Amino acid sequence: MEVNVDLKKIYSFAVPNLETNKKLTMNKLAVVALGGNALLRGNQVGTIEEQEQNTTDTLENLVYLLKEGYNLVIGHGNGPQVGNILMRNDAGEQMYGIPQMPLDVCVADSQGGIGYMIERSLRNVLRKHGINREVCCVVTSVVVDKDDPAFKNPTKRVGRVYDKAQADELAAKRGWVFKEEVKDTVSGWRRVVPSPKPIGVMNESIVEQLVKQGVIVIAAGGGGVPVYIDEVGDVRPSEAVIDKDLASSLLANRIKADEFYILTDVPYVYINYKKPNEKKLEFLNKQDTDKYLAEGMFGEGNMAPKIKACLQFIEQGGHKSVITEATKLSDKSYGTKLTLEYED
Repeated sequence: MEVNVDLKKIYSFAVPNLETNKKLTMNKLAVVALGGNALLRGNQVGTIEEQEQNTTDTLENLVYLLKEGYNLVIGHGNGPQVGNILMRNDAGEQMYGIPQMPLDVCVADSQGGIGYMIERSLRNVLRKHGINREVCCVVTSVVVDKDDPAFKNPTKRVGRVYDKAQADELAAKRGWVFKEEVKDTVSGWRRVVPSPKPIGVMNESIVEQLVKQGVIVIAAGGGGVPVYIDEVGDVRPSEAVIDKDLASSLLANRIKADEFYILTDVPYVYINYKKPNEKKLEFLNKQDTDKYLAEGMFGEGNMAPKIKACLQFIEQGGHKSVITEATKLSDKSYGTKLTLEYED
C-alpha cells in the first residue's frame, strides 16, 4: 500500500523558524529534572511500552511551561535503567563470554536510550499541542574531582543482588565493593559505587547555545557520564554515579537558568514526613532550609539530596527552585518554592 507523507509539513513542527527563535531568546529559562518515576514506576516490569507511556504522560505536564514561553532544558534519572544494563552485562558475560562494559559506558548507554525516548515522545507531544520547537538530546559528560572523599566511601547501590560467595569472587576479581542488601523480597550482597559531587559540565556551552536558539535540550541525564581530568589534561572515565539533581542544578547555574524544577512523586516538601506532626512547606528561604537540613528533617536517601540541589541553585545565582509532583506543575498552589529570602 502506498502512503503519501508530506515531509515538509511534518518537519515544520520539528524546526522553529527564525522569527520564533527571536521571540524565545528573550524568555525565561527553566531546567527541569525528572524523577525516576517519570519513566518507570515501582510496580512495573519495565517494558518499553510502559516506559514510553510514562514518559509521554510526564512530558504532557511540561506543556504548561512551553505555552508560557519558557526555554527548557530537561534532565532525568536513570537508576532502574542503568541497573538493568549492568545485569545484562552480567548475563552476557556468564552466558556468552561477552566482556563487561565499565560503569561510565553503561551510564552513557542509558543516557542515549532514555534521551532518545524523551526526544521522540516530546516531539509527538509538541505536535499534538501545535507547539513549534526543536528538540535535541546531548549525551553529557560531567566532571568530578578524582580526589573527592566519596571515592573512599562508596554508597550508591547499583546492579543485581549476589550471594556472599559470588560477591567475594567479584570483589577479588574486579575490585568491586559490596554491601549487604536486606529487603522484604530479597537479601544478599550488592555492589556499591562512589557518588562524587559534580564540579563541571563538559557540554555546558553547547547546551547554552542551543537553548538561546529556542531548542529544547535533554542533557545531564542520570547525573551525566562521570569523568575526571588527569595530570596532563586528558579526560578520563570514572567508576561512579553522580546525583542527577545535583548535576541538573549545576548545569542550570552554568547556563544561567532563571528557575530550577525537580519533579518527584509528592506535591510538597514536608518536615516530620509521615509522622503525626507532619507539616508541608510551601515556601523556604536559605536560612530555614539550612536549619532543617542541620536538624535532619529531610531523609538523606530521599528528599535531602533534592533540597541540597535546589539550595545550590539559588545560592549560585538562580532565582527560584521548585519541588513538586509532575501533574501539579501548572497549579501554582502546589509545590515547595525555595528562594534566598521569602518573597512578599
